Amino acid sequence: MEQKLPTREAALALLYSKIADPQLRAHCLATEAILRHLARRLGEDEDLWGLSGLLHDLDLPEVGTDMTVHGRVSEGWLREIGFPEEGIDAIVHHNAEGLGLTRTTPFHHAVAAAEQITGLIRTTALVQPSRQVADVKVSSVVKRMKDKRFAANVDRESIRECQHLGLALEDFVALAIVAMTEQAEALGL
Repeated sequence: MEQKLPTREAALALLYSKIADPQLRAHCLATEAILRHLARRLGEDEDLWGLSGLLHDLDLPEVGTDMTVHGRVSEGWLREIGFPEEGIDAIVHHNAEGLGLTRTTPFHHAVAAAEQITGLIRTTALVQPSRQVADVKVSSVVKRMKDKRFAANVDRESIRECQHLGLALEDFVALAIVAMTEQAEALGL
């Protein structure tokens, strides 16, 4: 099948057909927003990076907690629609630990870092009096990174992979906050 990036509308339709949970949908939308910002900053394909972020957890409702297959089910679905191999590869590698793989490309590191920072920023926003992502400060997120009990399910090492993109942690956090703030309504934040 010819590789072709779907439209955002088609990608959203696919996301909504596979993921019913509003929190998981919001996580995927936040990951998309961050990856679009990263792509712009790094001179990469914004649509490919963004849609890969949008669809990175597509199979999670089906595979549940079985991380030994998470990403592989999506890989099959995405191949069927002709999604570009580079995007499929980055989606699979966001779960490198579960699949016994090693992240090696900037795109791999970007998806892994972006999808993890969403949880830390979201949780930080929810403890703000306003509960708004726009009120989250970079320093608050960086401070929360050190408290492993805060948003305990967030993989801090994956977030630190932003350094493989030439970004200091503080710069990455700032970019992610801006990206999520722009999508605050869709994210419920």
